[in-house]
Amino acid sequence: MNELLIIADPRLMTERAAWLQNLASERRLSEHTLDAYERDTRQFLTFLTGHLGGPTSLKDIHSLRPADFRAFLAARRRDGCGARSLGRNLAGLRSLLRYLEKKGLVNAAGAAAIRSPKQPKSLPKPLSDRQAISVVSDEAQLHDEPWIAARDAAVMTLLYGCGLRISEALNLTPGDLRPGATTLRIAGKGNKTRLVPLLSVVFDAVAKYRTLCPYHLDITEPLFRGARGGKLQAAIIQRTMQKMRNAFGLPETATPHALRHSFATHLLAGGGDLRTIQELLGHASLSTTQVYTGVDSTRLLEVYDRAHPRA
Repeated sequence: MNELLIIADPRLMTERAAWLQNLASERRLSEHTLDAYERDTRQFLTFLTGHLGGPTSLKDIHSLRPADFRAFLAARRRDGCGARSLGRNLAGLRSLLRYLEKKGLVNAAGAAAIRSPKQPKSLPKPLSDRQAISVVSDEAQLHDEPWIAARDAAVMTLLYGCGLRISEALNLTPGDLRPGATTLRIAGKGNKTRLVPLLSVVFDAVAKYRTLCPYHLDITEPLFRGARGGKLQAAIIQRTMQKMRNAFGLPETATPHALRHSFATHLLAGGGDLRTIQELLGHASLSTTQVYTGVDSTRLLEVYDRAHPRA
């Protein structure tokens, strides 16, 4: 607070404090986000003190141009700030300026005109072949109740064996997996429908669960049930995977969605082409699927470094 007495006038300090309080009480942002926004705006006001030659006022904020915000982002980048942190810096500033603008105190157009830094694409983190097969096996399931253990194995097998999103698996009905079926019709994002091959191991895992499930599974109702008979929630499967990570020493990146990543990565490593994998995953754009080429290239380089005699 003493630092802010030097870098901003009392009126701006008061409005900034009210903005942070609003974020906490009205928007209920997390403490972590609030701390980040407080720090980001403090850094911005500190920068403006040197940039403008004195403590910042609301009049100064009102007069800021896009070039001033670009200068701040450039200074942060020189300090080693990455694209993600720069994007958060800008998000915090825009939030503060929108708040002040709604009160008629400033014009937020300068910050709105700045394009957010392009974020680096994070590569999916699949499990290894051995890890994925282990996770979906009957033996790996941790629940003492046989039908729940079979249920968890069936869901995991659908994620890895068909590349489903967890929501897609949990929205299935018994009518979607009829006896003798060799394909599965999935309603994905945006109600886009796709067909995926139904491997016998997947069908068998689901069939075992259906045999053991104590609840009547109507053809149009949810296939997968919670312990009390209601629709199985994604959080249950996520907690199950967390327990498996702890039990089997799996990486923190081992999540239900990582099984979908594993499906795509292992297909590509086995010679699958991107167009086919795109259709199986239900991606609207091939560019979304192309991220898996980066995963596979990374894996190939790791193998090279370990195995090549000249590496």
